[in-house]
Amino acid sequence: MTSRGTKIRILAGAVALGSMSVLVAPFSAAAGSRSDRAHSGAVVSIEQAADLTAEEVAGELRGKIDSSQVRYGVTAYRVAYRTTDSAGAPTTASQLVVLPKNLPKNLPKNRARHLSTVSWLHGTTVYRKDVASENPKSNDRLAALLFASTGRAVSAPDYVGLGSGEGFHPYGDPRATVAASVDGLRAARTVAHRSGRELKRKVQVSGFSQGGPATMLVGRALQEKRAGGYFRLGALAPVSGPFHISAFEAAAADDKIAKSGIYLAYFATAWNKMYGLYTSPGDAFRSPYDSKVEGLFDGYHTAGQIVSELPAASKDLFTEDFLNKIRNPDGVLRDKLRPMDNTCDWRPNVPVEIFHSRGDKDVDFSHAAYCADQLTSNGAAHRLTDVGDYDHNESVRQALPRIVRSFDERENLHRAGAGPRAVP
Repeated sequence: MTSRGTKIRILAGAVALGSMSVLVAPFSAAAGSRSDRAHSGAVVSIEQAADLTAEEVAGELRGKIDSSQVRYGVTAYRVAYRTTDSAGAPTTASQLVVLPKNLPKNLPKNRARHLSTVSWLHGTTVYRKDVASENPKSNDRLAALLFASTGRAVSAPDYVGLGSGEGFHPYGDPRATVAASVDGLRAARTVAHRSGRELKRKVQVSGFSQGGPATMLVGRALQEKRAGGYFRLGALAPVSGPFHISAFEAAAADDKIAKSGIYLAYFATAWNKMYGLYTSPGDAFRSPYDSKVEGLFDGYHTAGQIVSELPAASKDLFTEDFLNKIRNPDGVLRDKLRPMDNTCDWRPNVPVEIFHSRGDKDVDFSHAAYCADQLTSNGAAHRLTDVGDYDHNESVRQALPRIVRSFDERENLHRAGAGPRAVP
């Protein structure tokens, strides 16, 4: 949890810029129609959010993230696009799309026009404006600026129900996470095309905290072509992800995580909307919190407002019966947790670079080892890097320059005609 009143970063990450509105296309289609589904990824609107020189990008990063790899200026856009929610129903979502500019004139024409693509997936966010498309100071905006300043196009989806998107945020739902991310890539391709650029097919996927499991979910969808169409998997680099989510929730129920009650309340209220974890708030929350907790997690309350209204400890916020359900999940809860315990249980056709910090008190380092073990059991090439003795939020700032180097290395190997690198 950060001290800023606009963020909860229990599994977190975020960033932002300015704003000039340029409406591209209105959203007008019958909800639930086949046409809506066919047009997932269609752009609804574009606003230019920022136009920065390389020096200005370096200035934004200075003191937060190593800026030594910044090479180009960038133009950032706030983009609304069509996607689907946790029930598969049509909705709109938003994202930040960032494109590099001022590429060298001596760069081969195809390399200047065809951009490598990064999908950056953010961490837990309770306030809908605390995302890359809205908040100029969030880590996610900084991450998008960094990747774009190295010559890449960046799609940084806000996910469903955050940013300017419709409805509530279906926190941690695999279906909505993959849809918003893949449809965000499709929309980013449209934005790039309108500026005379093309996105390469292979996508470099990375994300922090909640975005760690999301990275593996999106990567698998791209590899198995469940995403359909143009894009394919090019690289995977998750950071500080809760890959054993049932163990994470049990730790929160036992107050083994800082501000466990706040985190678990977000999880419980979101998953109740999707899956029906309790019949009434009083079944899960102690009085007097049962009368207000759901309203606080509506996306319009800041972290500061939530913290001021709720106790930090799970034992003070939840009923003991509900905490026991979290510790020993069964039924629908067990069934929905299972896919999130197995986001690394497959064999990527690219090496996986896992980053974590041994000093992380929010998501224990054991989660990274859990992911690595699942990859090992599937014969997948991977490397687990400890970025040092840093807390949760600082771990992503330490990891980002390493991720850029990893992506650069893979691209250089590809250009040299080498095969996939074996990672111990």
